[in-house]
Amino acid sequence: MSVIILAIESSCDDTSAAVLKDGVVLSNVTAGQKVHKDYGGVVPEVASRAHQINIVPTVDQALVKAGVTREELSAIAFTRGPGLIGSLHVGVCFAKGMALSLGIPMIEVHHLRAHVLAHFAEDPKPNFPFLCLTVSGGHTQIVKVKDPYTLEVIGSTIDDAAGEAFDKSGKLLGLDYPAGPLVDKLAQTGEPLYQFTEPKIEGLDFSFSGLKTSILYFLRNQLKENPDFVKENMNHICRSIQDRIVSILLNKLEKAAKETGITEVAIAGGVSANSGLRKAFEETGKRLGWDTFIPAFQYCTDNAGMIAVAGYFKYLKEDFAGQEVVATPRMK
Repeated sequence: MSVIILAIESSCDDTSAAVLKDGVVLSNVTAGQKVHKDYGGVVPEVASRAHQINIVPTVDQALVKAGVTREELSAIAFTRGPGLIGSLHVGVCFAKGMALSLGIPMIEVHHLRAHVLAHFAEDPKPNFPFLCLTVSGGHTQIVKVKDPYTLEVIGSTIDDAAGEAFDKSGKLLGLDYPAGPLVDKLAQTGEPLYQFTEPKIEGLDFSFSGLKTSILYFLRNQLKENPDFVKENMNHICRSIQDRIVSILLNKLEKAAKETGITEVAIAGGVSANSGLRKAFEETGKRLGWDTFIPAFQYCTDNAGMIAVAGYFKYLKEDFAGQEVVATPRMK
C-alpha cells in the first residue's frame, strides 16, 4: 500500500503545502507574502495572519495538483520549528486538526533537518556520509549526515547568518527587502574591486557581524569623498560583498571536508539559490575532487516539499507525534 504524505511548512512568511507518494514529491505549492517588502523585513504578526488566510487554499491546491484526496492520505507532516512562533502555530494547529479529523498520524519535522534532506527529493542524491552546508536567512551550519536520522552539526555561526549578511549589506546600499537576491543579480555584472576582511574564527564556526561592520565603515568613508559612490559602483560593491561571503562559507566547508575526509558535499537552504555560491561551490568541488550536490531551486527556499521528504523518512520508522505537540520557535 502506498505511503502518501501531506506536508505543511509555515516557519516564516511563506505558506507551503506538498504531497509526497512513496518518496516522490507530486506537488509543492507555496504562497508568498509581498506585504513585508513595505516594512523592510518580516513582521511576525502580519505573517501569522497571512498564514491563516493562505493555508486552506494552499493545501487544497497541493492536493489537486497531486491528484490526491484527503481520504488517501497516510499522514500529515509539519514544521514544528525553529521559526516564528505565530507562523509555526498556524501550521501546527492546522495539521493537528486535519490529522484528528482524518484519523491519521502526524509527523513533526525540524526545519533545518528538512533543508538537509531536501537533497532526497530528486536525483542525483548524495551517498552517506555527506557534508551539507546549510545557509539561510536565519541559519548557517555545516552538518555531517551519517544517515537520514543521524545529523551532527560540526560548525555554525556564532552571530549572524549568511543570508542575514546579504540582506543587511543590501539594506546599507539602499536595496529593497529581501536584498539578498538583488545583491546576487547586481553582482553578476560587477567585478570584485573592493576587498573586505575575512573574519578569523577558530574551528568550523562562522561569523558575519564583523563583515557587516566593515562594509558599513567602507561605505561611510567612500560616501564622504564621493556622495554618488554607491550609485556609480553598485554592481562592483555587490560583487565584492558576495565574493567575500561566499569565500567565508566555502573556506570553512573545505576545512570541514579535509578534517572529516568526506568527499560527498552538498549545500542547502535559501542562500544556496545564490548564483555566485552555486558557481563557486561547483568550482571548488571540481578542484578538490568532491561529488557536489545542490537541490533544485524549488527545494532551496522554504518549501513543504522538503518537509514531506523529511517526514517520509520518519514515517518509515513510525516516528509519530501526538496531539500534545506544540510549535517550538527554538530547537536544537
